[in-house]
Amino acid sequence: MSEFWLISAPGDKENLQALERMNTVTSKSNLSYNTRFAIPDFKVGTLDSLVGLSDELGKLDIFAESLIKRMAQSVVEVMEEAKGKVQENLLANGVDLTSFVTRFEWDMAKYPAKQPLVTVVDTLAKQLAQIETDLKSRRAAYDTLKRNLGDLEQKSTGNLFTRTLCDIVSKEDFVLDSEYLITLLVIVPKPSYAQWQKTYESLSDMVVPRSTKLIAEDNEGGLFTVTLFRKVIDDFKTKARENKFTVREFYYDEKEMKREREEMSRLLSDKKQQYQTSCVALKKGSSTFSDHMVKVTPLGNPDRPAAGQTDRERESEGEGEGPLLRWLKVNFSEAFIAWIHIKALRVFVESVLRYGLPVNFQAVLLQPHKKSSTKRLREVLNSIFRHLDEVAAASILDASVEIPGLQFNNQDYFPYVYFHIDLSLLD
Repeated sequence: MSEFWLISAPGDKENLQALERMNTVTSKSNLSYNTRFAIPDFKVGTLDSLVGLSDELGKLDIFAESLIKRMAQSVVEVMEEAKGKVQENLLANGVDLTSFVTRFEWDMAKYPAKQPLVTVVDTLAKQLAQIETDLKSRRAAYDTLKRNLGDLEQKSTGNLFTRTLCDIVSKEDFVLDSEYLITLLVIVPKPSYAQWQKTYESLSDMVVPRSTKLIAEDNEGGLFTVTLFRKVIDDFKTKARENKFTVREFYYDEKEMKREREEMSRLLSDKKQQYQTSCVALKKGSSTFSDHMVKVTPLGNPDRPAAGQTDRERESEGEGEGPLLRWLKVNFSEAFIAWIHIKALRVFVESVLRYGLPVNFQAVLLQPHKKSSTKRLREVLNSIFRHLDEVAAASILDASVEIPGLQFNNQDYFPYVYFHIDLSLLD
């Protein structure tokens, strides 16, 4: 399981014996794996300051957990189709999260224990706030790039009525640079191919005979060219519409088509170079689209790539890490390490507030073996440590006991100091 219970009990002889009894019972019953959780000796300060820190650490704990969840989700999104390798990238100080938690050691260099507690907490808060600020900035840039790329790709996912045609048509399909003639593109439903061939020349005067050619198809129809005199364009469109033929508004502009291809190529290249992604780079002079897109098959030109079709000859530039993934990995580690340090601080502060001075307590990390055993584990702990709060323990063990002004919930109250670490939120 990726769940941990961080508890503490006073360090006197009676409670050390209770901890030993806990280890024996939980081990024999296969309830949990227990390890000592080392917490340094901090400067205690005043009890008033500890009360204030208790509240501040509670809020900082929630903030840190939320931050690492968002960072983990960002790693999932950035890695796209390589999601199976996400856990390999969610590490703390170079090791997996479970190992880091079970082998936790306070980082004296980063958070000197000799400093006042309020200074240590302030250092952690500023570190996490800076990471969140940077995360928002980097995610905004990434989302903008994805959105711009998505807008361009959307043009390539529709049918012949809506999709871009720059990867379908070629210069040879059109009569260009003519003062009198123009080539139009007409979408014809598949059942109406024969009707089109019989009638297109008579839809209007001045249609060039035998000028139609089928250049692409999708599931619903075909894209035909037809050449006619410019002066009859409006009349031809009207007659075509009456016959359920649709003239697609498109005029061949080589510069504009080149610009669109280059923009798509640039965005894909940026996404590949700046961020870890499963996308591949565009080959020069061809288009790259996702496999799920609508297929449009170009006809009459075997060298022209099919839109929506996977290009088996695409060039792959590998799965190298881009700056965003590298930043996420480094700062996820930093945020996670800070979060566990906050847990350690909370155990220290709450233990002093509950057990008093001088500071003398023992912290233990428990890893429940099974989800189904957590209820039994809690019962064992409450029973072993009931002497830490006899009144509350009595109310837990005997639901019929009512204590004026106090309410105890068996699910929420512990006679010992308790904190929960749930790594499943990062799965």
